[in-house]
Amino acid sequence: MTFDGDAALTAERDYLRRARDDLRRMREHTLSLTAQGGDAVSEGYLQSALDRRARALVDDPSVPLFFGRIDVGEQEPESFHIGRRHVMDGAGDPVVVDWRADVSRAFYRATRRDPHGVTLRRRFGFARGEITSYEDEHLRDTAEADVTSRILTEEIERPRVGPMRDIVATIQPDQDEVVRADLDRTVCVQGAPGTGKTAVGLHRAAYLLHAHRRRLARSGVLVVGPNRAFLHYIGQVLPALGEVDVRQVTVAQLVESVPVRRLDPPEVAALKGDARLAEVVRRAVWGHLRETSEPLVVPRGTRRWRIPAHDLAEAVEAMRARGDTYGVGRSLLPQRLAHLVLLRMEDAGVITDDRIQDAVARSRPVRDHVETVWPAVDPVRLIMRLLGEPEYLDEVAGDLLEPSERRLLRWDRPARGPRAAPWSHADAVLVDEARGAVERTETVGHVVLDEAQDLSPMELRAVGRRAATGSATVLGDIAQGTTPWATASWTEALRHLGTQDAHVEVLRKGYRVPAAVVALAARLLPSIAPSVAPPEPVRTNPGRLDVVRVDDGPGIAAAVVRVVADVSTREGSIGIIAADAVVGSLRRAFVHAGLTTGAPDDEDDPRLMLVPATLSKGLEFDHVVVVEPAQIVVAEPRGLRRLYVVLTRAVSSLTIVHAEPLPAVLTDSGV
Repeated sequence: MTFDGDAALTAERDYLRRARDDLRRMREHTLSLTAQGGDAVSEGYLQSALDRRARALVDDPSVPLFFGRIDVGEQEPESFHIGRRHVMDGAGDPVVVDWRADVSRAFYRATRRDPHGVTLRRRFGFARGEITSYEDEHLRDTAEADVTSRILTEEIERPRVGPMRDIVATIQPDQDEVVRADLDRTVCVQGAPGTGKTAVGLHRAAYLLHAHRRRLARSGVLVVGPNRAFLHYIGQVLPALGEVDVRQVTVAQLVESVPVRRLDPPEVAALKGDARLAEVVRRAVWGHLRETSEPLVVPRGTRRWRIPAHDLAEAVEAMRARGDTYGVGRSLLPQRLAHLVLLRMEDAGVITDDRIQDAVARSRPVRDHVETVWPAVDPVRLIMRLLGEPEYLDEVAGDLLEPSERRLLRWDRPARGPRAAPWSHADAVLVDEARGAVERTETVGHVVLDEAQDLSPMELRAVGRRAATGSATVLGDIAQGTTPWATASWTEALRHLGTQDAHVEVLRKGYRVPAAVVALAARLLPSIAPSVAPPEPVRTNPGRLDVVRVDDGPGIAAAVVRVVADVSTREGSIGIIAADAVVGSLRRAFVHAGLTTGAPDDEDDPRLMLVPATLSKGLEFDHVVVVEPAQIVVAEPRGLRRLYVVLTRAVSSLTIVHAEPLPAVLTDSGV
């Protein structure tokens, strides 16, 4: 039920004005504070914290401070206004409750069957930050019929231009289950297009930062996405929720340690991403250990202390058996050897202490012995040697890889040095693997990994090392796996990630992609992912689907311009998606027609965006124009999967423009 212009609406508008005043006072108070930490470092840290707090309290007048309200209790119900941030009055009492607070859970979970103590749930309609209407649900009133919320529906279907927005006003119960999963629990979300899996992952990060602020302030949260265009699209969600310190990177940026200057052929990249390469790298690292038949002789004062070679070998084996990285074992070995020396000194009646052991560990004979049996390993030069020296690769991987595979791995020219080497992204991942075997990888408290189905086993291992002491939210859709090495199952992907015990949650309800588009895209599923069910559209608007046939192939660009001009009369963002090879000619056609098109990573977020098919994953547009689906399909080995991704970027309407025949999987079903 919707009410407008009554006393309750006036009261809620007054409440919103008071809340904005209270938020302004909170920020003014924060800005008035002076960092006093006793020293320059402490004061700098405190001032930085105050600055972050002040930024988080900036009020955006175009965004409502609260979007809902719940009344809890039967006799004297207590009201809570639910919003994007916590706001309190001068006495410290809550005026707006953060959507992540425990009391807010009932706003998302309450139903007539299980009201969670809620007697009334109120949703607010807004325009330019001002309340325009509200709807009430009396959850204890059995006579009141269940009605789909118009405000909720309009918010989900609201046209959008620019980056992804938060969904705090529209989180559904199945999504909220994932968002509020405990920090120590790794969750894998399988979600078809439009189910909100990316938003759920980002909101889980925001929730965990709220619920475990101190713990995650120390260890951090990391968001890993497929490309920079995707990160640009999602980049404002967490800051809008007050979380401004979350690092967001691509996998390439995550492993960035060598200058990548070339792209491997698909078959080479797939082989370098194979899990067997982890064993190759491990063998190469630990293969540096050397045996020696020489004893260790350490002069100390007027005496010389001798450790036999077999005792030294046992010490090396004991250090290796600890399970530490190669570098940690190397750093601990001197103390282990010094301990053996001290045992002989004590047997001879010499009084020892920790200072003597440290001196022995630093002595030249001990250091020389460590250098002989456990030499230092440079991860970059190790991978250079593996890829650049055929004999060495044969020695390390002769029983793991076929001769033809070893030939594929070899660089086609020798490397004169790390900076001049022909590094690819897959090589950088191998360097990261080697570095992880040599030294401990810096970990974070929580990792959000999106489009995880597209990562190779070696890339998954790289991400998993960052989450080794924390947890993860793994997001993806098996049907949208477009890389040659895309995972076939979440069980396999989670094993490579090192999170085999993760809970897999399937989001089935499609909130964004309309029914007409879902029905079309679902025709591809039997061919690309028979085990994946299409989403269940819940929107009242079925969307619009148009197919435009162009008789003149060379005239396709002009036809696209005409179609886009027509679509531009509709409200919302527009994405023109085509095979990468034809994006340039389309852009020239738009320039000739006087139309300006942006790119996915443009800072100004234009309404009209021209998108290469390979960069479309994760993006959404109100209206999508797909150019020549057949060209998208033939452009890459998993072209049908790419087409599935492209078709499901539409939120309101989808227009297909083609001169070439459509793929048979679409035409066989009557398109």
